[in-house]
Amino acid sequence: MGKYVQVQRKGKGSVFTAHTRTRKGAVKLRPLDYAEKRGYIRGVVKDIMHDPGRGAPVAKVQFLNAYRYKRDTELLLCTEGMYTGQFIYCGRKATLTVGNVLPLASVPEGTIVCNVEAKVGDRGAFARGSGAFAVVVTHDEDKGTTRLRLPSGGKKTVSSDVRAQIGVVAGGGRTDKPLLKAGNAYHKYRVKRNCWPKIRGVAKNPVEHPHGGGNHQHIGMPSTVAKDRPAGRKVGLIGARRTGRLRGVKKTAQDKD
Repeated sequence: MGKYVQVQRKGKGSVFTAHTRTRKGAVKLRPLDYAEKRGYIRGVVKDIMHDPGRGAPVAKVQFLNAYRYKRDTELLLCTEGMYTGQFIYCGRKATLTVGNVLPLASVPEGTIVCNVEAKVGDRGAFARGSGAFAVVVTHDEDKGTTRLRLPSGGKKTVSSDVRAQIGVVAGGGRTDKPLLKAGNAYHKYRVKRNCWPKIRGVAKNPVEHPHGGGNHQHIGMPSTVAKDRPAGRKVGLIGARRTGRLRGVKKTAQDKD
């Protein structure tokens, strides 16, 4: 009998759950209401904060509540060029300005957007990482859908009623600077979750990993593994269609269309 491999232990949680104590809160668009569907509502950026474990800064935006005498505070993704004291407009009739939130139907083709909803009212799903953005490719007015190009290069069709923030998520170029030393990696992952350092399978013992053991560090079996293998064996290149480095000219999604 071997041990459970580390990937199986991660599924159970315990010491592998996310470190959320210092997080600022869920970063979402405003809940969809009558003001956004018919006109617009104005908010003001009160503060731009660092959210531990997130590469992008977060904006604290305050709106007047339309139904009660109070103010609503929302955490939105900070777009490049946003500043404290800036007015943010959310709704169908808002202007096309960086930081504003509009439904995709009100956005012309070729616009750069971020924090895009997948379904109407889900408050943001795509292009939320630092420096990320999606591009509005085409509108199909007959079907009421919009085609987006996502940061991965893939295309996605969503409803034209879903909302998005205008602009690029702030904090871009974060990965251009190398971490340089283990201490920096330690602090990066300490506020995220217990996923560092990663020990290679071949460096382990046979009880701990299918690739472990042997007089030299070698896998000793194909590195590819089928999708339907049992959990303890499912390590390496899972369900791989191809392996090895890509040779020749890389075809992007734009070239294919």
